[in-house]
Amino acid sequence: MTVAPRAIVLAGGKGTRLAPYTATLPKPLVPLGDMPILEILLRQLARVGLRHVTLTVNHLAALLEAYFGDGAKFGLEIDYTLEETPLGTAGPLAGVGGLDNTFVVLNGDLLTDLDYGAMIAHHRGAGANITVGLYERTHTVDFGVIETDAAGRVTGYREKPSLQYQVSMGVYVMEPTVLELIPRGRHFDLPDLVNAMLAEGRRVDTFLHQGYWLDIGRPDDYQRAQEDFPALRPHLLGA
Repeated sequence: MTVAPRAIVLAGGKGTRLAPYTATLPKPLVPLGDMPILEILLRQLARVGLRHVTLTVNHLAALLEAYFGDGAKFGLEIDYTLEETPLGTAGPLAGVGGLDNTFVVLNGDLLTDLDYGAMIAHHRGAGANITVGLYERTHTVDFGVIETDAAGRVTGYREKPSLQYQVSMGVYVMEPTVLELIPRGRHFDLPDLVNAMLAEGRRVDTFLHQGYWLDIGRPDDYQRAQEDFPALRPHLLGA
């Protein structure tokens, strides 16, 4: 029988880019409609059977613990790992006990309809150590872009070009072997972990999501999430 993966939700950031909303609330408690961003995410995890969730907390941790408690009211088993000092996005994983099977790591400020089950199945099928959730973004440059050669002569001119690129969604599926490369008690980010894995020749895979995804990191992202959520709510929460 395959063990259901555990979910680690990174909820310790100060959310400085989302000020002033985060002056008195941790970013995961900032509301969309009638519920916090993180509650939406946790209810989604419960729906797909990811019922053991660890929240890594730091900034205003007591408010998160008071709101989410042991997770019973969400159909979850929630526990907490407190960062005494900020450890980045990968550093907190070294302090989470019991990670002896496949686990999911995700940011606590995501709004997405990602199929977590499909991503986990893809990860296991690929035999990867880490699978990174990807999303395609298009960015339009607001200026005319001049291309030149080494002598400064113009070789091309593109007016307001659009660039497509793949970005990390802030969702990862991992195997316990990754913990060997995370230093204890030191700031260490997920890009550091991925690069360390690559340097050792370990397999890092990707899962491209083509549905809805929004990282609620800035006020304009938050405004868009507020506008999108009412229509998305039945799809995300089944209610």
